[in-house]
Amino acid sequence: MEERELYEKMFQSVLQGEIEEAGELAKKALEMQIDPIIAINKGYTKGMDKVSRLYQAGEYFLPELVSAGEAMKAALKVLDPALKKQKTERKILGRVVLGTVEGDIHDIGKSIVGSMLVATGFEVVDLGVNVSTRKFLDTIKEVKPNILGLSALLTTTMPNQKKVIEALKETKERQNIKVMVGGAAVTDKWAMEIGADGYGEDAIAAVNVAKKFTTLPS
Repeated sequence: MEERELYEKMFQSVLQGEIEEAGELAKKALEMQIDPIIAINKGYTKGMDKVSRLYQAGEYFLPELVSAGEAMKAALKVLDPALKKQKTERKILGRVVLGTVEGDIHDIGKSIVGSMLVATGFEVVDLGVNVSTRKFLDTIKEVKPNILGLSALLTTTMPNQKKVIEALKETKERQNIKVMVGGAAVTDKWAMEIGADGYGEDAIAAVNVAKKFTTLPS
């Protein structure tokens, strides 16, 4: 198999959400001694870019988005260790701490956002669901993220997004971190009201907001 053909198959594996195929193609790239960075950029990343455009155009929907993200993750699971072994790491756009706020156990939307962020080039620390304010603050202090993502599906748990932001304001980390919020009941108006820096109505929007944060001047 020629390299050009391999890159096209990688592209298609993400576009079609073929998770197992994406992983096998990554292994094939290593067997062919292709630089993992080149495989990611010429194959898989182009696939994710196409999926994002199709989703925004209304031609792809949530199931396709999820499958594409999982295919990308399957490829990265194979290629990232090879990058570290050769002491070369792919360019990381930023580090994100992500979690569903205390009292809320809804995971699907937050997990999709996490998968899409990883597929796009972010390093993600996913704290899961029902995350206390203290857990958010302790993790922020430990990993020094660029972005904090707070998810809340219920109107009854949305105030805990504000609680985390208020607690973060009392720390020196607030000036160095952007906060974005999301969830079924969350709106742009609510984000502004509680002092968040951004709002994503879905996974693609959340990724776009995160990208804007990483390109802002310091």
